[in-house]
Amino acid sequence: MLKIGSYNIQKAIGVDARRRPDRTLKVIRELDCDILALQEADKRFGPRESTLDRDIILEQTDYRPVPFATSDRSLGWHGNAILVRNTIGILDHRRIELPTLEPRGAVAVDVNVGGEKIRVAAMHLSLVSHFRKKQITSLMHQLHEHLDYLPTVLIGDLNEWRDTAGSIKLFEERYEVTTPGRSFPSPLPVGSLDRIITSPEFTVQQAGVHKSKTARVASDHLPVWADLTLEPAGHLAG
Repeated sequence: MLKIGSYNIQKAIGVDARRRPDRTLKVIRELDCDILALQEADKRFGPRESTLDRDIILEQTDYRPVPFATSDRSLGWHGNAILVRNTIGILDHRRIELPTLEPRGAVAVDVNVGGEKIRVAAMHLSLVSHFRKKQITSLMHQLHEHLDYLPTVLIGDLNEWRDTAGSIKLFEERYEVTTPGRSFPSPLPVGSLDRIITSPEFTVQQAGVHKSKTARVASDHLPVWADLTLEPAGHLAG
């Protein structure tokens, strides 16, 4: 069993307009995922400083960040970061450029979980439908045309409100899209913007939205999660 999650932390600014990284870390510990994708982990302009201190993550949690950052001040790339448990081996990682009018990107990491190699890609897609589709098309091409195949999980804030949208259908040729539930805005969620997308080797045993008291104020998004099982070496049969 692998628990995977996604959390748009809004630069550690809560719905009370206070920047409280300690509150964000509390939610991360509550989630207790094996692999957790973060969006808006870094400030957007200037040196793009992280809103979460890397050393504090290492000291106060069972996680370490995948080294996507291009500077010591950042935690991720275009705000996308991935935290992995210390027991999980990091094999390879990469930044993925996405077409857009605004700064956007995705990141991917290959990990060893219990002897099985899997790939996890995290993204924060455009607010504009046209660009979301272009970004998904580009992401799929880069993952499947330029890399050796691995069982893959895609996670993140897709900024898509409808499960029937054309952008969601772009995933469905290769993946199963899971919408864990309404995650935005956190005090009274009405939108299911955050999703977990899995290749055929994975089975989603259960999925949900983390709705603790702290999570409802720590960001404008609630975190989402899923428990996955993997058919060992299932991708070789294909």
